[in-house]
Amino acid sequence: MPVVFRKRKKIGPLVLNFTENGFSSWSLKIGRWSWNSRSRAHRYDLPGPFSWKQDKSRS
Repeated sequence: MPVVFRKRKKIGPLVLNFTENGFSSWSLKIGRWSWNSRSRAHRYDLPGPFSWKQDKSRS
């Protein structure tokens, strides 16, 4: 199993995601709601280990 490099840098509600190739995507997280620039999906954290996700194809 190869080792994968990932790094996250948080700047307030903005999260920058990096891989071994450099910058990969950015996310916006406000409270329980979040949005990712790569997947363009909205997520909402639910109680426990659950979350709700709306893909870009459904919007």
